[in-house]
Amino acid sequence: MFIDHKGKRKAKCVGSKQAAETAAKKIEAKLTLGDFSLLEENKPRSPTLAEYAAQWLRTYATVHCKPATVFNYERDYRLHVAPILGEKKLTEITRQDLKQLIADKRNSGLSWSSVKNIIIPLREMLNHAVEDGLLVANPATRIGRFNKKPAERRQNVNPLTREELRFFLDSARQYTPRYYPFLLALARAGLRLGEALALQWGDIDWHGRFMEIQRAYCHRSRKIQSPKNGKTRRVDMSQQLTDTLKALLVERKKDTLLNGWGEVPLLVFVSERGIILDGDHIRGRAFRTVLKKAGLRHIRIHDLRHTFASLLIQNGEFLAYVKEQMGHHSIQVTVDTYGHLVPGGNCQAVDKLDDPEHVPGATIRNLPATMTHDSVLEEPLSA
Repeated sequence: MFIDHKGKRKAKCVGSKQAAETAAKKIEAKLTLGDFSLLEENKPRSPTLAEYAAQWLRTYATVHCKPATVFNYERDYRLHVAPILGEKKLTEITRQDLKQLIADKRNSGLSWSSVKNIIIPLREMLNHAVEDGLLVANPATRIGRFNKKPAERRQNVNPLTREELRFFLDSARQYTPRYYPFLLALARAGLRLGEALALQWGDIDWHGRFMEIQRAYCHRSRKIQSPKNGKTRRVDMSQQLTDTLKALLVERKKDTLLNGWGEVPLLVFVSERGIILDGDHIRGRAFRTVLKKAGLRHIRIHDLRHTFASLLIQNGEFLAYVKEQMGHHSIQVTVDTYGHLVPGGNCQAVDKLDDPEHVPGATIRNLPATMTHDSVLEEPLSA
């Protein structure tokens, strides 16, 4: 008897023709239910998930992913997956196991995005196990739909208003002047914290008034790497930001001579010793000090980036332009994050649909005769 399943053939000796037909029906039923044990006979011992995860992180993730990503993968696996599924053999992990993992993590209070970050690398890991011939099928295929985020939920965006931002920047200039240019870059160019830390003078085009965002500093690995989505982007600089950075460059040249550094540091924002700034110090000390002095509510430093996007939208800029400035990998991310900030209906657009002879401000009494209330009442009613 031969059984074909997804291009793989398995032979099984069962005796008579009638016995073979009966066995074939039972085996097909098992395959339908996801039991691939027959197809996996005579294969090498299946490793445990823990064994395979260690190999996958070492041979694939560390080669193809950024250090921060590898750190997150290893941490999420160690904290959330290993205690539950780590000692199971790959061939013993079922779809129900993964659905239960999702349910348990959601019930424990983890957010939709946190559970998603656990499942995605696990699914990719099991994909590699299939390619390596250790699994016939990936039990995590399309498992993410059991952790779908409700449509009405959106990213936590808490931008400052235009007036609040003015108070914030005035306080930064007064109370933390050394960090004022840095905070201005976050607010006027929408840079991520790591992107601002890694910004170099050579990335700035003074004549075109833009900066090329080519790298970002990762505080976990303490290394400079490519930006979040792996792509560089061009960010326009406002006149205020341009003038501030020009003045900063003049001060940096003075610091270089005064401190005997030999040459101006490559990085735009540096400490008093001419080395990269401490992002944790900026976030935990300087940023909070400015908020407090300005009398503003608590926000995250990342919300300065959201402030940049929200003010662009309030100024009537197209979402496509906002997408390019923010460096989103798709317009859908921009819409999902900031779509609710887009001003309401464009009355000028719908006004163009009106009849050409319509007089603005017309009442029901001075509408065209065929459209008045009286003429409608005088029309005979149909039976």
